This record gives sequence, structure tokens and C-alpha cells, in this order.
Amino acid sequence: MFVVALTYKVPDEIVDFHRPAHMAWVKEAFDAGIFLASGRMVPAVGGVLLSNADRAALDASLAQDPFYSNGVAEFEVIEFTATSVAEGYENLLD
Repeated sequence: MFVVALTYKVPDEIVDFHRPAHMAWVKEAFDAGIFLASGRMVPAVGGVLLSNADRAALDASLAQDPFYSNGVAEFEVIEFTATSVAEGYENLLD
């Protein structure tokens, strides 16, 4: 499983300009089964994505994100193995 942390590296106006295309990409990635969850960081300095896709599929998808291709955000991909989950989230176990 992967946590992807996106940290903005440009002014808010540039983030806002690219946000509609980024959100369309997020929807497509959800539809393709790449992501399990997504959301903004608090404070809004970036975002977080949760994925259970294989690394090659995740990397291919991330490369299509307008935030990536336009240099809007830095991406940190953290791999982890879920060994314990709350009831109802057993599908997250590796």
C-alpha cells in the first residue's frame, strides 16, 4: 500500500489554475482503481492520496497528474504494509 504526499511548490494562484485538471485526473484514477482515498492537507499546503495499486501502475498514473507534469507539486511516495485495521477495513490488509 502507498501513501502519496503532494506538497505545493508554487503560489496558490498557480495551484488554483491547475486544480480543475488535477481533480479530473483524480476522478479518472479512482475510476481506474488506483486510489482508495484522497484529500487536502490541513493546512492546505498539498494533498494526500492512498493507493493499493502496484507500484508501476501508481507511478504511471502519477506521471499523468497535471500537478506533476506542470511542476505544481512535489510527490513523496511512502510504501507501507497494513498489518492492523479497524473493523470494516479488512480489505486494506496486504
